[in-house]
Amino acid sequence: MYVNRADITPAPCRPVIAIVGGGYSGAAVAWHLAHGATEAEIVVFEPRPDLGRGLAYSTPDPDHRLNVPDHRMTLVSADPLHFRTWLASSAAPSLPPGSATLAGEVFAPRAVFGQYVAAHLATALEAGRITHRRETVTGITTEAGRYLLQGSSGDPLAADVVVLAVSHPPPALPAELANLAGDAALTSDVAVPGALAAIAPQDRVLIVGSGLTAADILATLARQGQRGAVHLLSRHGWRSQPHGPKQPETTADFATVPATTALALLRRVRAALRADAACGLTWHPVFDRLRAQGPAIWAALPQPERKRFLRHLRALWDIHRFRIAPQTHATLQRAERDKRAFFHAARIIGAQRKPRGIEVTIRPRGKSELAHLTVDRVVLATGPAHGQVIAGNPALAALAALGLVQPDPLRLGLATAQNGQAVGVAGPVPGLFVAGPLARGTMGELMGVPEVTAWAEHVAVQIRAALPQIAAQPG
Repeated sequence: MYVNRADITPAPCRPVIAIVGGGYSGAAVAWHLAHGATEAEIVVFEPRPDLGRGLAYSTPDPDHRLNVPDHRMTLVSADPLHFRTWLASSAAPSLPPGSATLAGEVFAPRAVFGQYVAAHLATALEAGRITHRRETVTGITTEAGRYLLQGSSGDPLAADVVVLAVSHPPPALPAELANLAGDAALTSDVAVPGALAAIAPQDRVLIVGSGLTAADILATLARQGQRGAVHLLSRHGWRSQPHGPKQPETTADFATVPATTALALLRRVRAALRADAACGLTWHPVFDRLRAQGPAIWAALPQPERKRFLRHLRALWDIHRFRIAPQTHATLQRAERDKRAFFHAARIIGAQRKPRGIEVTIRPRGKSELAHLTVDRVVLATGPAHGQVIAGNPALAALAALGLVQPDPLRLGLATAQNGQAVGVAGPVPGLFVAGPLARGTMGELMGVPEVTAWAEHVAVQIRAALPQIAAQPG
């Protein structure tokens, strides 16, 4: 990339930290840097008007709810009730009816959590501790030991530290549905505003996927008055499990002497589930413990065993780990009871447009015979295509061309060191850090807000520790 040095923002007295992406991951890093006596200029590149919302918390649909209760959502790990306290304050909006359960837990709309994060970032923005550039980073190069970031509408910025907190890439179109590429009946990215608005109430719909995203889609369609049949299809036909009752914690420990193979881990989990069941507990405490001890469990697994876990156990982990909000679960159950929603355990073989609609050929699980579904709309709910994150993002592609970033061995995101530094082809890259789910290959569980918050705090600490050395370098 050609850079006119005369146009580069002059190096200030303080080091400059540039954060690429201002969704929750980037906003959390920025907030903790700003509140940690960080002697640096903090600049966040984010095209959306508010910091902290990102894809997940920008949805305006009130039926798109947080899938965990309010007391587990926080911008500050040391204060688990940070979000709950804000919800009770005058700064918070009124919640839709039915947001609270009989147990007193609140499952707020995701947009409300986005408002909570944006409100806390606003204070730092107003004080000048954080600068928000409403731009997309279109390229990054290096010069004289600094990073040069080109924004989509502004002058280049010279930075001493760069934090990569880019958003999730959209789902990849399965090869079996390639015939539908460009077809108006295909919705490939439900994160696009109004993506489901064109679906008519009488349309027959196939949702490819049966997890939380699929449940959100069903909730939106129900609010739009959907009457046509909705088919939710995945290889196993599993759906996200509901939350459990309040109960004691498990005594299971997976971290003190962690398993070193996926099979050994599975056996220990099964043994813990049996022991808990004998004590009258549900499966929930064991999976809560697995989540809490996730970093230690993941760190003990060699790469081949991590691959085995992802291949054989990931689907089971996901449906128990990513639980469905009670309100969304009730909507799903109601649609099933009314014969408007149907789950299929099957593989897609192909799809063709026919006079009566789109004919999707499937092979039901455990059967050799093929079956057919005729629908009017196909909606992808298969999750982000993390393996394509570099190719789909110009900033990451530019860094990859320089050898400064590369996919992690599991293609879950970017190769990342334990201290949060990006690992390029020559090893850890000074001044280049990875925030949020892009670091999953290193940390394992890094999708939920508690884990993303803890990782953001860790990255902020590592950056602050590196700043004195950066400031001492000749500019």
